[in-house]
Amino acid sequence: MRKQALLVTLFVLLVSLPFWNQAIQGDDYYYLAAAQHAQIDPLHPHHAEYVFLGIPMSMRGHSHPPGDAWLLAGILALVGDIREVPFHAVYFLLALTAALSMLALARRFVPERAVEATLLFCAVPAFLVNATSLESDLPFLAFWVLTVALVVYDRPKSAGLALAACSLMAYQSVVLIPILGLYFWQQGTLRRNWWLLTVPVLGFVGYQGFERITSGQYPALVLGQHFQTYKFQSSEMKVRSAIGLTGHLAVMFTPLGLWALLRSRDRFLSAWVAIFYAAALVLFFAGSARYLLPLAAPFAILVARYYAAKPRLLWLIFGLQLALGLGLASVNYQHWDGYRKFAAAAMKDTANHRVWVNSEWGLRFYTEAEGALTVTRGQTLRPGDILIGSQLSDQIPYTTGGGQAVEQMRAEIRPTLPLRLVGLGSRSGYSSVAFGLWPFDLSDAPVDIVTKSLIVEKKPELSWLPMSTVAAEHQLVSGVYNLENQQWRWMSGRAVFLLKPPATPQPLMAKVYIPDGAPGRTVILTLNGVEVVKQTVPKPESYTLETGPLTAPGDTATVVLSIDQEFSPPGDNRRLGMILTGIGFQPKQ
Repeated sequence: MRKQALLVTLFVLLVSLPFWNQAIQGDDYYYLAAAQHAQIDPLHPHHAEYVFLGIPMSMRGHSHPPGDAWLLAGILALVGDIREVPFHAVYFLLALTAALSMLALARRFVPERAVEATLLFCAVPAFLVNATSLESDLPFLAFWVLTVALVVYDRPKSAGLALAACSLMAYQSVVLIPILGLYFWQQGTLRRNWWLLTVPVLGFVGYQGFERITSGQYPALVLGQHFQTYKFQSSEMKVRSAIGLTGHLAVMFTPLGLWALLRSRDRFLSAWVAIFYAAALVLFFAGSARYLLPLAAPFAILVARYYAAKPRLLWLIFGLQLALGLGLASVNYQHWDGYRKFAAAAMKDTANHRVWVNSEWGLRFYTEAEGALTVTRGQTLRPGDILIGSQLSDQIPYTTGGGQAVEQMRAEIRPTLPLRLVGLGSRSGYSSVAFGLWPFDLSDAPVDIVTKSLIVEKKPELSWLPMSTVAAEHQLVSGVYNLENQQWRWMSGRAVFLLKPPATPQPLMAKVYIPDGAPGRTVILTLNGVEVVKQTVPKPESYTLETGPLTAPGDTATVVLSIDQEFSPPGDNRRLGMILTGIGFQPKQ
């Protein structure tokens, strides 16, 4: 056992050590935000406030309980700052816990090929890639496999502690209830160990109750609202997720491994795989490869058992896995390191500018660490501001306050190997089926193109601004949202525009529509700070506000359109006033 444990430890160290300087990636940003908040509010790390997809919100409805945030908070308290190497060094211990727990299981279920089964588990591509992340997947996996190992070795009290830790890392720990229940029933120990099955439920109920008492909200209900708002649980997302998860299962141990899984019959191990796979189809919406890691242990044991008499096939599967996994991990490293390097270069010489970042993930983390601000929906940028953006990330709509963005710096992030987990034009759904449905992809296109732009002043060129024209974009200063239906835009309670004054006096007009549900009735139009129209309308309908012939001195006129009340319809976090189709100086028709 010692030699086997030493071999497994050495292997895990060798495949993880090159990635200890892995840059902050993916959703690490949000977990680290919770860890930072825990420094001032240790009991409520998920009370952190941040911007998600351009919308300021609280983390109280996060899709995971706060176990990983507490773990990161402890490391942060010890280290004093977010530095990649110390954090990944601690998470290496979690990867090692998962690997050694897997070895213990393999020694019980396939003793003649225990090392091979464990190495197969450690070479799963999702394990090699996501062991470099600070998200909850690795600690959840470590405590999950440890729990099952302790149960199999009949140490229920220790298993209860491991299961409690597991339940703090991910809500899907409840899937262990049927898996462990089946094992106890098969072993005839259900009456003695039934209490262990209550631990995930008690963990879930306890956390929900604690938050309800101390903050007035159930996190699960807030999470449900997020699902409704962003349509994460729509039938389309669920179908795509199911396709993606099935693809990940097929390549986890290569098609040879899938064949072994389909041909194997073990009352516990086969059921473990089937139960978790079925639960994944029901619970998850993004179809990520890492979601299936909790079934990798029984899958690996079944593969090792099926090919026990054919060790060359086992080592072939291992070699193919390892090559693919390390290749993907290398591409992943270069992707996120590209953001780290670009942020370091782009944030130089920005002391006299406001800097904004229109991106998520690592680019946002590293630029914010140097003082950048996150773009929120409808954000107004001013001439002199700097904007750092990414073509891969969701683009949050903003206005340039009468200016235009002029690119100052551009970089392509292009990993050495043509493997892709995510990327521009990629069909890979490794991280999310929102990007594609393939388990991974082959491409030589850049993963992302990142830019640094300066907002420079641009004089208005149009006197009349139909909302449908792209040319109007730089004259929308603030309070106006994205173009919809190619003809109109929602505005908030107050919107500001820059217009080119007409050569001869012309009427100033605003064409608006107040829909059902909008409470505002009084609309005001001002020109260069002077009120020129105030109209109270009787009911929801289309209206045209119009002045007599006007003009303005100089080459720029500032027009403000406002309505007396705003509202937010269900499922929409924007503050809305009314719909605008056009505004500006226009001769009478």
